[in-house]
Amino acid sequence: MKNNVSMNSKPRSEKKTNTNYRKEKNFQNLGHMIKMIQYYHMNNKISVVIYTRNEEKNIKECIESAKLLTKNILVVDMESNDKTIEIAKKEGVNIVSFPYSFYVEPAREFGIQKTKTDWAFVLDADERIIKELATEIQNVIASEAKQSHQKQIASSSSTPRDDKSTHYKASRKNIFGQKQWLKHGGWWPDYQIRLINKKYFKAWPKEIHSTPIIDGQCGYLTNPLLHYFHGDIEQMVKKTIIFENIESDLLYKAKKNVSTATFFRKFLGELFRRFIKGKGFLDDTIGIIESIYQAFSKTITYIFLYEKQKSRPL
Repeated sequence: MKNNVSMNSKPRSEKKTNTNYRKEKNFQNLGHMIKMIQYYHMNNKISVVIYTRNEEKNIKECIESAKLLTKNILVVDMESNDKTIEIAKKEGVNIVSFPYSFYVEPAREFGIQKTKTDWAFVLDADERIIKELATEIQNVIASEAKQSHQKQIASSSSTPRDDKSTHYKASRKNIFGQKQWLKHGGWWPDYQIRLINKKYFKAWPKEIHSTPIIDGQCGYLTNPLLHYFHGDIEQMVKKTIIFENIESDLLYKAKKNVSTATFFRKFLGELFRRFIKGKGFLDDTIGIIESIYQAFSKTITYIFLYEKQKSRPL
């Protein structure tokens, strides 16, 4: 019998495989297109605000991580005298200047007010947005926009009840010297308010380590930020001197009492909180170093306060 099958024809199984491959490829392309549409739509909804002061070592990677979320990135630079601005310009982001301050809260408020989107995400130069967090934020904003639209349709004649979250806290993975994630000693989950619906934002008090004033309820993001902190002992001490001096000024103005016994109470109390109660010892040598250092940091605040009370008239 003659074989009627053409030499150029392909078996049915191979044709089926090729067809399935093309369908799968089309679905992949469609999925990629949908993600791109969502990304460009999100650019109209959210901006990332980054404040800087001599952050030439951090700013490039910080901006690159912010681009996972949006192309609307605003760098608020506080009179840097290194290559921070030069690097930021090469990354194609918007840059505004702000007077140098020992603490960041005034620059954060200024940056949030300067953005032109509905939402703002506050990012420090030594922090990084990971892909999973960017996707989660995009989903949160898209869901909020959908709910708001549905409520407006359902009750166009009256103001809908505002029961959604107007701002969100993100946890931070505090990574010591870019080497070790500190999971104990009070370092995790270290929630910080970072995602803000600007419509409800009122102000960021001009005090060190202050919390922004925002109307409405607070939600929590599931995925964390990465925070690369410390690692350089000399820089750690320099920052401590600056920040704790400011803290002691606030205590001095509040007429907080201090004595020699206060030094021991603050040092031992913070060491207990970090090392014993917070189990800082489980983070090995780095955990021990940080527990001792935070106890020192707390104590130096009250030593500054003592000095001011003895040298300044009340």
